Amino acid sequence: MIQTPYLLFLGDAPDMLAAKVAIGIRDWRPENAVGQFRMPGCGADLGLTDMTLSAARDAGARTLVIGVANRGGVISPRWKEVLLQALAMGYDLASGLHNLLRNEADLVAAAREHGRTLHDVRIPSVQYPIANGEKRRGKRCLAVGTDCAVGKMYTAMAMERDMTARGLKATFRATGQTGILITGEGVPLDAVIADFMAGSIEYLTPDNEADHWDMIEGQGSLFHVSYSGVTLALIHGGQPDALILCHEPTRTHMRGLPGYALPTLEQLRDTALPLARVANPDCRVAGISVNTQHMSEADARAYLDEVSQRMDLPATDPYRFGSDVLVDALAAI
Repeated sequence: MIQTPYLLFLGDAPDMLAAKVAIGIRDWRPENAVGQFRMPGCGADLGLTDMTLSAARDAGARTLVIGVANRGGVISPRWKEVLLQALAMGYDLASGLHNLLRNEADLVAAAREHGRTLHDVRIPSVQYPIANGEKRRGKRCLAVGTDCAVGKMYTAMAMERDMTARGLKATFRATGQTGILITGEGVPLDAVIADFMAGSIEYLTPDNEADHWDMIEGQGSLFHVSYSGVTLALIHGGQPDALILCHEPTRTHMRGLPGYALPTLEQLRDTALPLARVANPDCRVAGISVNTQHMSEADARAYLDEVSQRMDLPATDPYRFGSDVLVDALAAI
């Protein structure tokens, strides 16, 4: 078990999107976030107390969590001094990066010397099967996006929270490092061997009660040339009964790909739904989730109204305005 509470390490993250792991923990498990540790030049700020390692340790922090998800998932050499100092001071380390803590000889040696634990969240702990496409009992909802980091995890978590509050049966199914650090379990999908990705999602969302919803955390985007493979594995392995389309309307290009424009919500609908119906012919698009964090409330509500009317689907920002209209749509299925 990863020991809580955490000190969230932001390192030299260039912007807030790069710190999405830490942001997710702050927003969904604030009781586990003692503070943040930022290096010079860090462009991210969670609004938490900036703390030294010693101050956070005195405040009860047990684990230094690398809250940065940089391109390629590497452990920066600039971070090493801080990570080694943390181990010497009694911290465990937790990371969801592709570059594993356990593969860094100096970190392994320091952890052994000081009796600390290195937690690599992005390591599959199960021998997943190859997907067989067999129909499973229960219901499943998958968030799919026009881009990476547009709010797919937040959509699924907000809907699960609001469904549970209504007395409906729902479980958030984490498929990435942030979701796993928040909930304590899940499948690190982008670290699963390609042939087993869809099977891992079948494993994650097994037979369940007929009125139970698995709220599957989305990953990547079908339109993102770097990460589309994980999205398709979720669509086929998840066999969703419902899709929620996720979008961030202020983006000027795909995340990390300046030469690629975002698709429209209509393009996302018309691409994702036929692919979902390969595995589940009854799948439907249930609603639209819009990340409006960079819009005023008036502009956000006007945009949601326009999108809802244009596409004849309920639309909301589930984190900002609640997910009731999306939950209503699922309840009607």
